[in-house]
Amino acid sequence: MTNPMIKKTKIIATIGPASSDKLIIAQLIENGVDVFRINFSHGTQDDYRQQIQNIRSAADEQQKTIAILGDLQGPKIRIAKFKNGKINLNNNDKIILDCNYKDLGDEHMVGVDYVNLAKDVKVNDILLLDDGKISFVVESVVKSQIHCVVKQGGVLSNNKGINKLGGGLTAPALTTKDFADIQFAAEMQLDYLAVSFVRDATDVILTRNLLATYNARASIISKIERVEAIQNIVAITKASDGVMVARGDLAVEVGDAQVPGLQKKIISCAQANHKLSIVATQMLESMIVSPVATRAEISDIANAVLDGTDAVMLSAETASGSHPVIAVATMARTCIEAERNRDISINLNFTGQKFDYIDQAIAMSALFSGYHLQAKAIVSLTTSGITALWLSRVNSGIPVYAITDSIKAARQMALYKDVHPIYVSAKANNTDDMFKIAQNTLNKFNILSTGDLILLTMGSNLHEVGGTNTMKIIRW
Repeated sequence: MTNPMIKKTKIIATIGPASSDKLIIAQLIENGVDVFRINFSHGTQDDYRQQIQNIRSAADEQQKTIAILGDLQGPKIRIAKFKNGKINLNNNDKIILDCNYKDLGDEHMVGVDYVNLAKDVKVNDILLLDDGKISFVVESVVKSQIHCVVKQGGVLSNNKGINKLGGGLTAPALTTKDFADIQFAAEMQLDYLAVSFVRDATDVILTRNLLATYNARASIISKIERVEAIQNIVAITKASDGVMVARGDLAVEVGDAQVPGLQKKIISCAQANHKLSIVATQMLESMIVSPVATRAEISDIANAVLDGTDAVMLSAETASGSHPVIAVATMARTCIEAERNRDISINLNFTGQKFDYIDQAIAMSALFSGYHLQAKAIVSLTTSGITALWLSRVNSGIPVYAITDSIKAARQMALYKDVHPIYVSAKANNTDDMFKIAQNTLNKFNILSTGDLILLTMGSNLHEVGGTNTMKIIRW
């Protein structure tokens, strides 16, 4: 079992048939999960509601702060169904994709669920199906029909996704289903909402405005999986609360060899703009069936940590895999080991930097002082979690314990790298009361010892959002 107060990089686990049971959820939390992802591409809202209930119940029983991320399906373009469930395609076979075809398909023709696909493609475009396992070359386009030659054959089954190499599909980021799922996410007070197939900042702004109509304030994670998103990465990052390197569809659109470099670029962009970053897709793919990871997968996780990502994510490994708990434990110990090898060059974060906000200046002062005084910890008394977010943007090597009486803030901080959120239900009337509550809470966890040097950040007005204006250096 992983000590949650040791691991700095956060782990996101996808809920599915293999992990929906409350007992399994509890084991996943014990082994290092900080955030659960609910994939709105699979299941019903009744399924999601039960999953959310199980997650929150298991977290409460363990007195752990766990966030929930809802992942919108977005405009996943898919072929329709076949008469026999699947077909076998050989290289140089010919097949027609028909945007208006409603019957079951065969080796010669199959329908497509996106009516504008024929308008988005031209002769010699390459279409990639089933995550790139099968590829077609467009030979001609006749009204609703796309006549293709099979470039790379194989078995093609029902409802597999279609991507266009190089991007350029005009499907909007939000679908009718997404609108309903956004309303559901607001109703269930989810902490994060991931937007699939983001093209530009307007997709993010639209999602935020929709959440606001339901009086919801879930943080928005933009999934970077389109060529257009790479081209607009700075604007998208600034409009979002975080970005996800969604390596599956991204690799299909840009080519797999480009993904490692783009991963570093996306994480660096997030860091430069003080936003969260997540690395996802196939991190422990072999553990869907195997209880042991490959050495390459371990290196992949470690490199994401060394790149400075806030979180690493498991998809099918925990949703439908045979070893969800072992996969989480494997990821957790890999993160901890990689964190020991991360370079700490805190002084570089302050050279020539201007701080725009008082709470940011206080956070940076605490990091700088704590680093040079070799402090044991930074304790942040926070209402909204904003100061903890600032503290998490610099790799200081100092753990941050964020104490809050807001369950919403505590859950959102569960995704912040290096931050250990601790929710306290007791209400304090002033900062002295809040510090006493913090002392009792941290002592209960045996986190700090008498005589430890710590940095304390807080606001003179306890419940003012963004009101952190005080830093203290104290002996515990």
